[in-house]
Amino acid sequence: MVFVLSSQNIFEYLAQNALIHEEEKNLIQVELKVAKNFNLLVNICYNRQFLVKQERYNSEGKTAGEFVNEWSIQEFLKRFPELSYIQLWLPEVLHFNADDSVIVFNYLNNYRDLADFYAKENVFPEAIATIIGTIIATIHRATLDRKDYRDFFNKNSHETAKEQSFKLTSALDRIEPEVFGLVPAHGIKFLALYQRYDSLGSAIAELTKAFHPCCLVHNDLKLNNILLQVDWEQALEVTESPSQSIVRLIDWERCSWGDPAFDLGTLIASYLQLWLSSLVVSKNISLEESLRLAMVPLEQIQPAIAALTTAYLKQFPEILAYRPDFLHRVVQFTGLSLIHQIQAAIQYQKTFGNAGICTLQVAKSLLCRPVQSISTVFGCSESELCESV
Repeated sequence: MVFVLSSQNIFEYLAQNALIHEEEKNLIQVELKVAKNFNLLVNICYNRQFLVKQERYNSEGKTAGEFVNEWSIQEFLKRFPELSYIQLWLPEVLHFNADDSVIVFNYLNNYRDLADFYAKENVFPEAIATIIGTIIATIHRATLDRKDYRDFFNKNSHETAKEQSFKLTSALDRIEPEVFGLVPAHGIKFLALYQRYDSLGSAIAELTKAFHPCCLVHNDLKLNNILLQVDWEQALEVTESPSQSIVRLIDWERCSWGDPAFDLGTLIASYLQLWLSSLVVSKNISLEESLRLAMVPLEQIQPAIAALTTAYLKQFPEILAYRPDFLHRVVQFTGLSLIHQIQAAIQYQKTFGNAGICTLQVAKSLLCRPVQSISTVFGCSESELCESV
């Protein structure tokens, strides 16, 4: 019989696992947080807060087991204490129960997610992007080509990084007749448009072959998986060192031994989505005009993307010798991630309209013409981007 968490049994569960005390029972307040998993925010007289997450069960009474990866990062840092400093940039995990797919975090109420920050403030400080780029590069560089680290993740992963990275797009080249009874109308529209571009499928196939797993990657680096300290500006005045936890990377459920270009490309795509989701779209407006009339102009975001990448390369300059085509692959993975975002919108929001078509056109340019697209993404040339390295 499966165990299902609820607002009614959460106190007993936390008490049984020594996370709270019996005398705190009357001080507890529980708030449901709408999310993919079943999430409860537990307040204890507002001086302590826990985020309790349980994976949802399917019709067979099973879960996807994604929290195993989240916990594996904690086990990894215990196994290899020389990397303990990375903990500063991760969520604070207090408890993990694999049998019931429950994980408990210390709720970081002095942080906000970066997507929310950008949406509400409508500013894109280069200082924030610089910190993020430095942190990501530090993790990639510290784990590069370490066989013992690789063995740890390969042993504990159900899927390879390549399988995770190309899972969504791999099905696009094998469209069977039965798909028309399973995919919503908007999905059929997307498939028809995707199939029209032979060069797009060829570029993804070539990128698949070039995929090079060589370090620990987050594998889902989006803006809403990055937390920013609420008083980040004051914190920066005290120290400019990324060793301070001004930024935290959360939701490591897909982490694996993978390609660093995929991580960076995924994050850049999340930045570009701020621009693409603000497009003014209409049948009467050309693609070029729609891109130009965006509520969040690309020119407003490019400096942050450039700062992110420059900081990454400064912290990890060896990557350019190790992978001479690294930036080209980053641009291609940016395009691949945009296609993944289109597929997610079709799956969860059942929509693929003019905005989706614009996004697909941009993704096609990034995947098929990465060298020429560098200036579009970063607002500068490749040489300008690398000159400070």
